[in-house]
Amino acid sequence: MNSKSRLRTSLAIAAALFLGSASSGISQAPLRYTVAPDAAVSGDALRAAIDPVFASDVGETRALLILHNGRIVAERYAPGYGPDSKLLSWSMAKTVTAVLAGLMVSDGRLALDGPAPVPAWSEPGDPRGAITLRQLLTMSSGLDHVEDGDPIASADTIRMLFTDGAQDMAAYGEAKPIADRPGSAFNYSSVTSVILSDVLTRMLTDSPDPETRRAAMMRFIDGRLKEPVGLSSLTPEFDARGTMIGGSIMHMTARDYARFGEFLRERGRANGRQILSERWIDFMTTPSARNGGYGGHVWLNREGADNVLFPGQGPASLFGCVGHNGQYILVSPRQGLTIVRLGVSTSEERMALRPALARIVHLFPGG
Repeated sequence: MNSKSRLRTSLAIAAALFLGSASSGISQAPLRYTVAPDAAVSGDALRAAIDPVFASDVGETRALLILHNGRIVAERYAPGYGPDSKLLSWSMAKTVTAVLAGLMVSDGRLALDGPAPVPAWSEPGDPRGAITLRQLLTMSSGLDHVEDGDPIASADTIRMLFTDGAQDMAAYGEAKPIADRPGSAFNYSSVTSVILSDVLTRMLTDSPDPETRRAAMMRFIDGRLKEPVGLSSLTPEFDARGTMIGGSIMHMTARDYARFGEFLRERGRANGRQILSERWIDFMTTPSARNGGYGGHVWLNREGADNVLFPGQGPASLFGCVGHNGQYILVSPRQGLTIVRLGVSTSEERMALRPALARIVHLFPGG
């Protein structure tokens, strides 16, 4: 088993021990599988493409939703799951964190190309003081973060979430030294997203009290994202210091993940309101300087380092929020398409899952 596979196995085991079940509100209803009879794609074609996503060779798929032009045209759940089941995001949470950062930039609280306001980096001569918000969002901060490692216990993700960094995750990440000049290299890092969460929280409260920090962030999320977009099930997790775990651990129902995808597809609009700047959506979905397959905390369907989508298949304008166990929100603006897949798949199983998802994309006009 390679180091990435060991990381994913360790994360799954640790999550089960630390957080309990990977879903909450599990429905005991019978299998739910609906396909709209009047979709742009025939029901037979949709079912023929959906069924392989639930085959054993792609792992355990718990939910699949397909929306076309804002309407659910197919929805399927595994036994034991349903529309009310909250399912774990893993790294899809990063894109939620990026949206919250965009709201604060629009408010004038933060500047995209200004130094990230991290007190631990504020000493004169500290090279980390030059790290910008843009560099954090595009995974090019230059910090010495190791997403996975050998032995696996040395990986920063494991240490931050489950061992010596778990009590104060942001402090763990912010204490890391510089490894590369800021902006010079791409280095995917869940720790970076927690640093962003800490930055956002500091914009909302000066208090060190964990409950005050949690409450301030939840008020912001509720008032600026959860209620306006209609994400009633959105449930973030926080560490002991009251910092949102912005890189990996949030919970929503499949339909709310789909609403979040539609919000991005509609360029920051929901329920008739422009909630997030279109310019911020443009930033998030534009290839970053050091990785053409990654934007601002979102994956792009383009060639680039470590790409987890399927460049060369489907539109280049397609983008996705992706979690390490095979969680996907795929958004194809050109096609009016949003696809949500939630479940648990190994790295080997995802090799079969990605083409299966690409086949669904290809069914729709413009794919």
